[in-house]
Amino acid sequence: MLMVCVFMLTAIGHEPRMKRSGKYDRAKENKKLKLLKEIEERKLPYLTPKDVQFEQLSKAKYPKLYLRRASCVPQEIHQKVQQGLTMLQDCKCLAQDLVQIKGKDVLTPVYRLLVGDPGSTYHYLNTRLFTIPWPSHGVEVKYNSDEIGKACKAIKDLNEYLHVEAMKILLDQCSADVEEIGFVAKAATSTLIEDSGSMKDGTYHNKQSNTNAVLKDRTSFNVVLLNFMDPSRMKYLKEEPYFGMGKMAVSWHHDENLVERSTVAVYNYSCDDLGPASDESNTTSIKGRDPARWHVGLKVAWDIATPGLALPLEPGDCYFMLDDLNMTHQHCVLSGMQPRFSSTHRVAECSSGTLDYIFGRCDVAMKNLHKDPLLGTSSLISLDLAYVRQTEKIHNEVEFEWLRQFWFQGKRSAKASDWWFGPMAALENSWREMEQMTKLLLCEINKTEWSLERKHQVVHCLLPFLEERQELRKSWMARFLPIGRQVTSWIRRMDVDVKQSIKGVSPDLPIVYQLMSSQNVVLTGAMETPICLYHLTWKKLFHF
Repeated sequence: MLMVCVFMLTAIGHEPRMKRSGKYDRAKENKKLKLLKEIEERKLPYLTPKDVQFEQLSKAKYPKLYLRRASCVPQEIHQKVQQGLTMLQDCKCLAQDLVQIKGKDVLTPVYRLLVGDPGSTYHYLNTRLFTIPWPSHGVEVKYNSDEIGKACKAIKDLNEYLHVEAMKILLDQCSADVEEIGFVAKAATSTLIEDSGSMKDGTYHNKQSNTNAVLKDRTSFNVVLLNFMDPSRMKYLKEEPYFGMGKMAVSWHHDENLVERSTVAVYNYSCDDLGPASDESNTTSIKGRDPARWHVGLKVAWDIATPGLALPLEPGDCYFMLDDLNMTHQHCVLSGMQPRFSSTHRVAECSSGTLDYIFGRCDVAMKNLHKDPLLGTSSLISLDLAYVRQTEKIHNEVEFEWLRQFWFQGKRSAKASDWWFGPMAALENSWREMEQMTKLLLCEINKTEWSLERKHQVVHCLLPFLEERQELRKSWMARFLPIGRQVTSWIRRMDVDVKQSIKGVSPDLPIVYQLMSSQNVVLTGAMETPICLYHLTWKKLFHF
């Protein structure tokens, strides 16, 4: 095994995220169809721990999967975490996500809640989740009950425990690899073989220190996605298509929006006392795994030659997906008979997903706005095209990646804490300022002293952002409309009243989301004005 020393020396802070795009979705679908065509009607082989080849296959093809049994985890952690998970579910803090898959809104069968660093978010399947902040030094968080606060503290304690354990596992494996290969360390673009001279001058120790720093960065979990599913309440679960592993709670996937090569740690809690006893007579016999027990399934991505794995999970078990396992392999969750929680600890790629980031972006945009305190008027400081592009790009980002994402989920976050309402009100104020900046620019274009060429330049610069804004507003309003029973039911359960839920702490925000009685579903109020002004400006420019 040359695992750990090969990957340790990538520069910290320059690691790209696993990001989903439309092109990625199409490529994934094509690979899936090709794979299904290759295997036709047959099922690929997979192994469980009862198979004699399981250990050998695990070491050869899945060496970066590590299981820690519940008996090796401190009992105090089990007790607090399991009580906390149950409490959060009792308080209805977990909810189904309405995500987008292949352009369609789909309800997740799993109920979820994001807990983590204050101001952090996690983006997946075109949905941004906002953390319920765990207790943090210097950050005041008002939970709706003491029990919710204790539950978040228990999740944070588990997070710190898993971080320490992940570090130990990786350092142990690194030490073993160093002994095996004779102190060979591979950087991203070169291979350095340490000789006796480099050992004497401390080069190896410097590299070891750098390795520790990289490992710490890749195991410092900043968000925790809590999941809950009760199979007895599910009308339908998809069958695993490649190996015949049975019912899936979560289909095959790579976790996305993570720091590349970062560890994912998962705490499993399947709980007999939260649901009805399973009816063994209705249990479908599956060759290989026990369908009454929850499993995590793993396979080499898009590979039909390597057998898959189905790893059974007991209450309190933890498993770690180390280094690039999440990139080279796919995993799924195979349903058991009893309700189950999982606490999935991740190093989310947050370079553009924190409050500090988006407030910083707003500050950049606001630097081009001058307010006269005496006259009470506003004007743009510069009409340079670079400033126009920058401001309008930030304008769209604030509206579609933050405001609409947050209010689309209605009162969901308020069930645990109202912490996010203040920051979202501040973002709304910045958004209103940027709306005003767009109007100011369009007014400037209409001034007679502007040359036709200069007007053309500004309009052509502005046009893509306004068109994108208009299309995204139509798209988002379509998501708000109660299309179909499934979405309508979700809206009722989430207490999402379009006007009231979006209102939050701002009494006049609903004007932003009012609908005209029009087949085109366009917006009235503040959001409509820039588009209307744009059309007027465009017509005037071409009728001089």
